[in-house]
Amino acid sequence: FLSLVAEFCCGFFVILILGNFWFLAVLYLLWLYLDWKTPCTGGRRSQWVRSWTVWKYFREYFPIQLIKTSDLDPNHNYLFGFHPHGVLVAGAFGNFCTSSSFSSLFPGITPYLHIMPIWFGCPFFREYIMSAGMVSASKESVSYVLNNKEGGHASVIVIGGAEESLNARPGSLTLNILKRKGFIKMALKHGAHLVPVFSFGENELFKQVANPKGSWLRNIQEKLQKIMGFALPLFHARGIFQYSFGLIPYRQPINTVVGSPIPVKQNLNPTTEEIEQLHALYLQKLRKLFEEHKGTYGIPEHKSLIFE
Repeated sequence: FLSLVAEFCCGFFVILILGNFWFLAVLYLLWLYLDWKTPCTGGRRSQWVRSWTVWKYFREYFPIQLIKTSDLDPNHNYLFGFHPHGVLVAGAFGNFCTSSSFSSLFPGITPYLHIMPIWFGCPFFREYIMSAGMVSASKESVSYVLNNKEGGHASVIVIGGAEESLNARPGSLTLNILKRKGFIKMALKHGAHLVPVFSFGENELFKQVANPKGSWLRNIQEKLQKIMGFALPLFHARGIFQYSFGLIPYRQPINTVVGSPIPVKQNLNPTTEEIEQLHALYLQKLRKLFEEHKGTYGIPEHKSLIFE
C-alpha cells in the first residue's frame, strides 16, 4: 500500500514539473531542502491523519488487535523490537501509525515507527508518512526519540528489516536477528528499556514465490536488496472479487503481543560483551513471549522460532 501511495506521489510531482505548475515543484524542492532533517528529529505527526476512517476499516479488515501483557511506565523511554517483518508490516502500521488502542493500553507513551530513510526522499509521500508517526530508521533519528528526558517515547524498530521479508510466507517462523545488535547498543546508550513485540499472523497475509537460500531468485533478490536498500519479495494473495489470485492480503487475524519490558541501565560506552549479554537476554525474552502465546493464536505446539 505504501509503495502504491509513494508511486502516486512521485507521479504527481513529475506532472508538476512537466506541466504548467513547475514553479510549485520548485517551491516544494526548496521546502524539501529546508525540511530535510525533520524525519530524523521526531517527524511531524498529525492526529487528524492518524484518525482517518480508512485506518479503522484497515484494522478491521484482518482484523488487527494489540495485546498488552505488562504496564509501561511513561517516565521511561522504550525500544520496541517488532517481529516478524512479513511483507506488509501490517501489525506495526495498524497499531503504531493509526489511532488504534495503543494510547488507551499504554497511556503516556508515544510510539514512533522507524522506517528506511529512502522513503523520506519521495516528494509529498514523506509528508504523509511523517504525519502518521513514521520517522527515519537512522541512528540519529533513533537517538532523538530515545533522548527524551521526560520519558514516554517508544522507538518501534522492525528488527529483521527488508531481508526478513524474503522469508515471509504462511507458517514461517524464521527471524533475522542473530547478527542484528545495533538496536541493543542504542538501548544501552540511552538507557531505553527493551520491549519484545511479536505479531502473530503477520506472515499469513501473502504467499510468496519459492525462493530458498542459494536459489537464483533469492540471489537476485539479495543483490537488489543490498543495492536499493529494500527487498522485492514476489508475493500474491487474493483479488477483490475472487480468492485465487491478486495482491490484496488475505483476511487473516493479526494479533500483536507487546511483551514485558527488559530494564536497561544507561551505558554510554557499552563493551562488546555487554551488548552480547543483553542481546542474548532479549532473544530469551522474545522466545518466551512467543511460547507463552503461540497456542492462543493457532501455532502448533511443536513449532518454535528459528533465529538466523
